[in-house]
Parts: sequence; C-alpha cells; structure tokens
Amino acid sequence: MEAQAEILARNIGMQNLAAKMPRSFNLPKIGDVVEGRVLKKSARTLYFDLGLWGIGIVYGIEFSNAQSIIKNLKIGDTAFVKISEIENDGGFKELSLAEAQSQKSWDLIREYKRTNKVFATKIISVNRGGMMIEISGITGFLPVSQLSGEHYPRVEGGDKNKILEELSKFVGQDFNVRVLDFDSRENKLIVSEKAAEEEHLKKALGKHQVGDIVAGTISGIVDWGAFIKWPSDEETLEGLIHISELDWQLIENPTDFIKVGDNVSAKIIDIANDRISLSLKQLKPDPWKIASAFLEKGMLVEGYVKKFNSFGTFVEVAYPSPENSENEALQGLCHISEFGSDEKMKSALEVGKKYQFKILAFVPEDHRMSLGLLTNI
Repeated sequence: MEAQAEILARNIGMQNLAAKMPRSFNLPKIGDVVEGRVLKKSARTLYFDLGLWGIGIVYGIEFSNAQSIIKNLKIGDTAFVKISEIENDGGFKELSLAEAQSQKSWDLIREYKRTNKVFATKIISVNRGGMMIEISGITGFLPVSQLSGEHYPRVEGGDKNKILEELSKFVGQDFNVRVLDFDSRENKLIVSEKAAEEEHLKKALGKHQVGDIVAGTISGIVDWGAFIKWPSDEETLEGLIHISELDWQLIENPTDFIKVGDNVSAKIIDIANDRISLSLKQLKPDPWKIASAFLEKGMLVEGYVKKFNSFGTFVEVAYPSPENSENEALQGLCHISEFGSDEKMKSALEVGKKYQFKILAFVPEDHRMSLGLLTNI
C-alpha cells in the first residue's frame, strides 16, 4: 500500500509540474509512443515512470497482450509504450506496451526497406512455400524463390515433402536478408535472402565474362539440370548447367549423366539477372558437325529404338568415330506421323531393338535428324 501511495503521490507531483510548463511544451497525445522506465510490476499491472508526463500503467487486456514482453522486463528497465488514454479515473495515463512494440518494429522495418539494409534474422518455422522469420516481434515470410543458391532446396522431381524436409534443417539458424515488401496495416512482411546477396554477388560476377571456363564441383541436381560451385577469389559462386547443356546427346534424367560431387570444367555461356548459365557440352566437339561427314539425307541406316514420346520415337544412329575404332552415335526422331497413331507406332517398334531407317532430313546446324521406318517408306 505504501508503494502504491508513493506512486500516486509522484504522479500528482508530475502532473502539477507539467501544468506549470509553458504552452510551447509538447504534452503527449493519444497515440504517441514514448519511452518510460518500469516503476513497479504486479500480477496484473505494470507501472511506468514517464518523467514530466507522470505515471502510466499497463493493465487489463493490454497487460495480457504484452505478456511475452512483460516477462522480460525488470524494475528500472526502459521500454517504449503507446498512450491510449491521457488520464483515467485513477489519474494515470493508460498505456499499450504491445502496440508500441509493434509500431516501433514496423518503423524499424520501414527504415530497413528505405535504406536497403541487410540484417540477420532467425528462421522460426517452415512450410512448403518457404520459411517464417521474426524481426523485433513481427513475423515475416521468406519464400523459397527468394533463398540464396546455397540454401535453395535441390529436390529431384520437386517432391514437396522432401522440400519441406530440406527447409526444416534451417530452423533456428540466422539468415542475412533484405526487406522485399511490407504492409503494416495487413501485417505483411516479405524478405529475401537472394536480394541480400545482390551487391556481393554483382562484385563477384564482375570478375567473370561469357566464354570463361571454370573448374568446380556439382553441388546439386534437379530435373532441369545441375548446379556447379566453383571458387572465385574469396567467393564461392554457383551457376546452373541446363539439362540441354549437359551433353550433345539427349539427356532425359541428369542423374544418369552426372552425380553430386563430380568435379567438372564448364564454360560460362550467359550472365544475366545475377545468374550464371554454364555448359559442359560446349567444351566437347560438336558430334553433329563430325557426323555430317558420314550421314546425309536419303541414306539408309540402322538404328536402335531408344524411347517413345508423344512426338514419335527417338532412334540412335551410329557413325564412325574419327578418333578410334568404335562408333559414335546421334539420336534422330522418327515422327509419329510416319505411323498414323501412337498405337501403330508401338506395335511396329520395340524399345531396344534395331531397325532399318531412311534419313529424311539431316540438319547438323540445328542438331536435327528426321527418320522414316524403311518398311513404311
């Protein structure tokens, strides 16, 4: 009771002092966020010393809403509070700790966005679309598409459960991010790890140009290609070798051709939008140019049926290798129109078997060979 009486007396004293201040002295208004010092904590009320502005209290629903903040406050600690009532029946200013914390946090986020600041944030949970982060009590979202190459989940087939499993490994870790977008009214915050690396990445990419050959390690494989990492001065860069750039031959599944951990050399074929595209096949002789000395339109050839698809049948045709006694091979297409229907095509041909074909078109500059089954011609 003595402590309560002391607080009341102090509050009255501050109010009397404030009343004597000149009109130019700015008194706090409802909605203002001010800094106060914790005077007293009870089971249901928190008292703040607001200096010349008197004593403020956090109680009722505001006390409940701020439990996560209040539990960490001690007598003498300072904190920002928002004025929700200038003077209640007890003569105190009513305060909101949670709203002040939220407003200050959004102000901080707004400043981060304005200055394009890179800052560290902790991953608190994940879902199939990305990761949830927290900035000063505000929960935000880091989409999978905004992850850096280092943290992007490389999952064959895009299995969502496996993606979630990969993302879960990062819970509790700190990521460097930038604010991509926010709306405090809708409580929306989106951040990007990729954007946080832009300046750093641009500097590193500036040391490379199209045509450079790099030696690196396959760091990940996806349906559409393979990722390669290589050292560049003090940086480690990563780029994509598209499935069409793995080899001159048709590659259906990158894992049949290359494995994570393989050491390879690759040629940079494009640098755009802070991304590097590379090629393995462009470091090899173009077999279509070599084969043009042995294959031409109108020739009769033997070929092995490799696979069926909706366009027709892929057929492997051999030609002499200029480097050794073994033959090399190219794949041509026997179009489904040669058969009339998918059913007729599959009844005429069998995967793995050899048949006689006629070369209907051979265009090495386009890497294209059209074939017709000899019995159909």
